[in-house]
Amino acid sequence: MKLSSLLSASLLASAGVLLAASSQAVGTRRLTLDKEADFKGGDLKGVAIDSRGAVRAGFDLGALPIAQANSIWSALPQKDGSVLLGTGNEGKLFKVQAGAVTLVAETKALAVTSLVSAWGGTVAVGTLPDGKVMKLERGKLVELATLKGAEHVFSLAFDAKNSALYAATGPEGKLFRITQQGNAQVYFDAEEQHLMSVAVGPDGAVYAGASDKAKLYKITGPGRATVLYDFGRTEVRGVAVGPKGDVYAIANDLKTGFTVPAKPARTQEGAPAAPTAPTAKAKGKGTLYHFTPEGLPDRLYDNDDEHFTSLAVGDDGRVYVGTGVEGRVYAVDRAGRVALVADTDERQVGALVLAGGTRLVAASDPAVLHPLKGIGGADAVWTSKVFDAGLRARFGRMAWEASGKVQISTRTGNTKDPDDTWSDWSRETDAPGPVASPPARFFQVRARFAQDPNAELSEFEVAFVTDNLKATIDDVNARPRRDSNDDSIKTSGGPVTRKPEPKLSISWKVDNPDKDEMRYRLQYRLVGTATWYDLTRRDEVLTKETYDWDTSTLPEGRYRVRVIASDELANPPDRVTHADAESGIVLVDNTPPRIENLRATGRRVQGTALDGVGPIQRIEVSIAGRDEWVPFYPKDGIFDEAREEFDFDATVLSATGPALLAIRVYDDANNFVIQNIALK
Repeated sequence: MKLSSLLSASLLASAGVLLAASSQAVGTRRLTLDKEADFKGGDLKGVAIDSRGAVRAGFDLGALPIAQANSIWSALPQKDGSVLLGTGNEGKLFKVQAGAVTLVAETKALAVTSLVSAWGGTVAVGTLPDGKVMKLERGKLVELATLKGAEHVFSLAFDAKNSALYAATGPEGKLFRITQQGNAQVYFDAEEQHLMSVAVGPDGAVYAGASDKAKLYKITGPGRATVLYDFGRTEVRGVAVGPKGDVYAIANDLKTGFTVPAKPARTQEGAPAAPTAPTAKAKGKGTLYHFTPEGLPDRLYDNDDEHFTSLAVGDDGRVYVGTGVEGRVYAVDRAGRVALVADTDERQVGALVLAGGTRLVAASDPAVLHPLKGIGGADAVWTSKVFDAGLRARFGRMAWEASGKVQISTRTGNTKDPDDTWSDWSRETDAPGPVASPPARFFQVRARFAQDPNAELSEFEVAFVTDNLKATIDDVNARPRRDSNDDSIKTSGGPVTRKPEPKLSISWKVDNPDKDEMRYRLQYRLVGTATWYDLTRRDEVLTKETYDWDTSTLPEGRYRVRVIASDELANPPDRVTHADAESGIVLVDNTPPRIENLRATGRRVQGTALDGVGPIQRIEVSIAGRDEWVPFYPKDGIFDEAREEFDFDATVLSATGPALLAIRVYDDANNFVIQNIALK
């Protein structure tokens, strides 16, 4: 039963009289963020968000605009610490050193698509659409080879072991092998129109990705090629090989961009039109795959919102992909854990260098070079998207789960987009407590990681209550309040219709590509501790994707559940694989709240409601023996604490004479306690 996240707001209205120090009639609700989707969507400057829903410090990027270009297609660090950049806008070659940008050469082509270090450090340059490969000599570009039948050189790769340069080209889908003397021969002729990407493995095998049909080829000799994988998409944009021979490839499903029609359009002069760089409107879907040296595929990451424009293997063993449309950088490890590590202001990430002494992110639209200065820093700030309470709201206590120190602040306003009418950011705090921002309809929260770059924020929650307006009832649904599919804001203060339920239903989904029979093991731990306890018995063979958990014997508190999947039922021990995933926060609260210091002075009744886990959800009163309960608020007017003081006038129930009252208090798990008090 995962804590729900804010996607929309609904109001619950109930008939009856509300008695409290506050005259508000709308119940307390909560905004909870605890999933990856909850934390994405705002300003992610300098932070990383992983697939578990945790926020931490991310890439600390510098920014150097390349004023004479609108896009960067390729980047190559040099031994002297400088960086060569290949750009669009007449195919220019720039050198960046110590913050200074110098124009090295102009090719007059559409773009400098590829830069690689070849023989003895010679820089080989690929362009489109002139079908030539050039090299940089003494600060000038000279022709290395003209590739017969090629009009677009999309990618270059150098084979140091065999001293050969490979060029992936179009529109005839040819892979050329080029010698140091400039001799070029067709090494492989694919069925597709374009070979978009190329990389060389440590054993000399060449990997080439095609477009119009997204196939990845492995070429082991002249004309000797096999299809390593058919992605069923439109292009294989990038290929990279790790130091141990692992192959990584990004493929896209695009309707526009590099993908070229079956018969390329012709210019007025009769030459085939060159494909253009994707723009902000060329939205597609991207996928990242890993292939073992033996060729076994493993899908690491799918993104249905953005296509991938660049690929690099980092020194840390993770693979990095840059995206189009939003200009983001994701890091993916071999287990498929994904982290958004950079969100640039530009639309595309055209090139990534994340290994060696010089590391960078090259972005386009506009063209900006982002040197990677490190992790964290003063700019490591996460700012949430704007949340809508539906009406003007007063925000109560905020709390969060974090490892390490984070600085939290908030602001509020009454316009959908923050402007000068919004409140200033509140004073930053590193301890949970009341929200200092004034009442308003819209709410935003911000977290800084500058003081502790290793800190991690994994959950944020704030209670609020909206103004009391005339109720309307619309689109009524009946489902458990803590149903895992319920994305609405949790409501308290309204009538309690569910009984406490110590048995929880745990369920999960599995992507099982080879359809092996799976065995599952479950574990749990108390939040704030590191020890996992077995939930399933050691001899229990669980194959269903659901499990009923009786929590009645557990200490009350907040827990996480871990599901471990194994294909051991279908494979010998040396071939067994495992996967695991954790749930969100699970609340275990099987003990009722209590009432302390209950007393009456005349018709005025006072006391304190307390719970071990909290918060208190509802307080109500009735004449003992009657089933007519009247709700009332605590003294502070909002249900957001495990301790709530109450003070109400019982005249509405019994104006004069003796009466025996029943006070009923509910906690957040619907446990309740009843205590009586006599009025004279």
